[in-house]
Amino acid sequence: MTTQQLIEQIQRKKSFLCIGLDVDLTKIPEHLLQLEDPIFEFNKAIIDATHDLCVSYKPNTAFYEAYGIKGWQSLQKTIQYINKNYPEIFTIADAKRGDIGNTSSMYAKAFFEDLNFDSITVAPYMGKDSIEPFLAFHEKHTILLALTSNEGAFDFQTKKVEEIELYKTVIATSQSWHNAQNLMYVVGATKAEYFREIRKLIPDSFLLVPGVGAQGGSLQEVCNFGMSKNIGLLVNSSRGIIYASKGADFAEKAREEAMKIQLEMQDIVNTL
Repeated sequence: MTTQQLIEQIQRKKSFLCIGLDVDLTKIPEHLLQLEDPIFEFNKAIIDATHDLCVSYKPNTAFYEAYGIKGWQSLQKTIQYINKNYPEIFTIADAKRGDIGNTSSMYAKAFFEDLNFDSITVAPYMGKDSIEPFLAFHEKHTILLALTSNEGAFDFQTKKVEEIELYKTVIATSQSWHNAQNLMYVVGATKAEYFREIRKLIPDSFLLVPGVGAQGGSLQEVCNFGMSKNIGLLVNSSRGIIYASKGADFAEKAREEAMKIQLEMQDIVNTL
């Protein structure tokens, strides 16, 4: 999916909601555990109930890898289901990969070719040659961890090197990498006050924003400081939507929670 196609979906749906498919078997409805593939069946129901309210789904791959080969198969089935039935959806592999060039090339091949995700999250700590193998896929997007929503983000990301915060150096440097126009950036919603500074560096890039909802981030603050002329945001919510109910009505309750966010986003989009 191109950036322009993503923008068109946002405008059409009046939504920039990304739903995180972080499936924990201890939290899903018990009746699903009797099925052959409870993870996929849970995802399928959530997707069918919410696809018109969001523009993106983001499985965190750790929640699938934890279940071994069966979990990986569930992830593959989930992405195949989205790509076949809802091709307008932007898919994100929240894998946070990043290694030396040869290894990154294999990671990119796994997620972009085999699984056919539209994008992947990557860690920039090892520098340019660990990221450019992902950027070599010209029709895919690479989402760089810039300023994350966790407490430990302050351990390194906001430290100053030669009077410049490290996250700013990461963002500015990444703009010189090959095919940098396909970069997006992770910026946590709990760091809303930093969005103004980030937009000075990357005024038009898309930002993937976790931390709204369960982690306490404010959608209105994120939009006030982080929105670009083309929205430029994918705001993620995971637990608050997919675990809205543990009963047989889990998909309907997930839709209700997703709709609350979508309606708030619709009001924001309509004011532009």
